[in-house]
Amino acid sequence: MSGVYEEASNRFDHHQRGFAHVFGHGFNTKLSSAGLVYKHYGREVVASLLSLDASHPDVEVVYLQVYKHFIEAVDAVDNGIAQWEGAAPPKYLNNTTLSSRVGSLNPKWSDDSSDEVLYAQFHKAVELTGSEFQECVTYVSKYWLPARSYVKAALESRFSVDPSGSIILLSRVCPWKEHLYQLEEEMAISAPGTLFCLYEDESEKKWRIQAVSVGPGSFDNRRSMPAAWRGVRDQALTDLTGIPGCVFVHAAGFIGGNSTYAGALEMARQSLTMD
Repeated sequence: MSGVYEEASNRFDHHQRGFAHVFGHGFNTKLSSAGLVYKHYGREVVASLLSLDASHPDVEVVYLQVYKHFIEAVDAVDNGIAQWEGAAPPKYLNNTTLSSRVGSLNPKWSDDSSDEVLYAQFHKAVELTGSEFQECVTYVSKYWLPARSYVKAALESRFSVDPSGSIILLSRVCPWKEHLYQLEEEMAISAPGTLFCLYEDESEKKWRIQAVSVGPGSFDNRRSMPAAWRGVRDQALTDLTGIPGCVFVHAAGFIGGNSTYAGALEMARQSLTMD
């Protein structure tokens, strides 16, 4: 730790008094050394991994998303920034973060902690972190980014699915939630916005009705499926709803299933008005 942040000499420490740099682009988490290096060299690294010129628009999109989904959490953990407001303790422990996994490579208190051991474990940490970083870049560029077009098409055709405009139909299963929130904002879709998303489960060849949460990562829904349906399955659910082909409604009310598109659509439509 040099106590110096100086790009010209490739010194990227963040421990010094008065350091308050952030990534920008709407991100306000104080940077760690990892975030500093990514801020200055991330575009070049992403461009290299994607085999694209650094000026390509996809590079910028992936660069920002990788910060959001990978680097920002490292910055926050390193700087001791909690994920929640207030002094309440967490409801559960999460020891599966990248920082936790890297930390577990440190020698335990009663183990050999010689320089040789530390150096060997450091290389394991580099390999672990590098592989997960590359996996994140691959996911964002190859799977997350292409899904945007499917979600946009679903939003543009939402009124053909239901006159309310609150039900969307995905033409294929893809990562849709984060795109949905961004596109609703870009398209100035007013409240209540999208309440349910329909798609076919390609493995089971059955249809799913999924409630839209209030925001990314939230377990609270804009509107859940009816309370009377929750935890009920198969013929009992069909008898209760009067809708043929019902498969299930989850006990938490965030997802349900039907054997046909028509049945799934009717379950979503009734969910718009039933509590």
